[in-house]
Amino acid sequence: MTAPTVPGPRLTEAQAPAAGAQHGSGGAAGRLRALDGLRLIAALMVALYHYGGRDGEIGQAWGRSPRHEFPHLSGAFAYGCLGVQIFFVISGFVICMSGWGRPLRSFFASRVARLYPAYWVAIALVTLVFALPWVTYKTVSPSDTLVNLTMLQQPVGATRVLGVCWTLWAELRFYALFALCVVLPGATRHRVVLFCAGWTLATVITTASHLEVLRVVFMPEYSAYFIGGIGLYLVHRFGHDALAWGIVAMSFLVGQHYAVAGLWHPPNPHYFSYRSAYVIIAVLALGYAAVALIALGKVRWANWSWLPFAGALTYPFYLVHEHLGWVVIGVLHRRLGLPSAAVFVMTIGVMLVLAWLMHRVVERRLTPLLRRALAP
Repeated sequence: MTAPTVPGPRLTEAQAPAAGAQHGSGGAAGRLRALDGLRLIAALMVALYHYGGRDGEIGQAWGRSPRHEFPHLSGAFAYGCLGVQIFFVISGFVICMSGWGRPLRSFFASRVARLYPAYWVAIALVTLVFALPWVTYKTVSPSDTLVNLTMLQQPVGATRVLGVCWTLWAELRFYALFALCVVLPGATRHRVVLFCAGWTLATVITTASHLEVLRVVFMPEYSAYFIGGIGLYLVHRFGHDALAWGIVAMSFLVGQHYAVAGLWHPPNPHYFSYRSAYVIIAVLALGYAAVALIALGKVRWANWSWLPFAGALTYPFYLVHEHLGWVVIGVLHRRLGLPSAAVFVMTIGVMLVLAWLMHRVVERRLTPLLRRALAP
């Protein structure tokens, strides 16, 4: 992911530099490295949730519910799932940045080359590991595994190989909407504002209408976060602007509703965790605030040279950490008898090392080749 430069004085659309000039290689000083760090934090939040904030297969890995393994922390880990919403805000920011002034074919090639190589390898790794005779988790059928390679397994009803891939289906729909409405006709501030307004209106109409086809297209549960990231990019590119801040505020107000509606529930023995609506809103607000501070250039001090490397590990780590984490936890904790806290940290470390290998061996080699093949 190419990080944007820090904002200067407010520019009119005519004065704003072209995307290639503003967001090119530009040197290390021009990167918003903190955005890379925030991506990794969001991924680690999701890992905390998957390893200690929910039940299900992870309980099988630990040998019992994480509530018993981490009695004082599992309640806090349950909020780690909000890392996904923060991911979506960052994605809105980055996709608006990368699509500005870019032809549709180049935009398409960059997204495909970014998403698919590591994803294909993650599918292969999980399938191979789950096929080992001593691994108790079931493999997906060969037919469903092949469908998973397209990243379209959810709409066609195939079983998912990766539990986290539902977020990639949301990302693909966002890319398609943004490409058709903004990239294809050419990105301008006016067009992006209209896109945000139109998508927000479509979101609430979809919720009110209860039409499944509209829900699939406009994904009201997640649209607000992408829109919020787009609004923050407008602030970053053009400076303080009431309209852009209005987009951000509206997206947060709508987004917190869907987050609370989807994640809050009262205490109940049939549920694994209790989440407070106040904490959900607070965590989401912190995510928005973090991206806003980065967009405004308020964290330029966080310009550490290792942050782009951390950001590069985020996507492969996110892909493999859940399912392969079950296997690692089972080996370290139930077979070798290592204590829970050590296993938790060691599993995250193993997944980060695997992510580094995937980035170095797969992404750094295949991504440029695929991008050039799709947009020579």
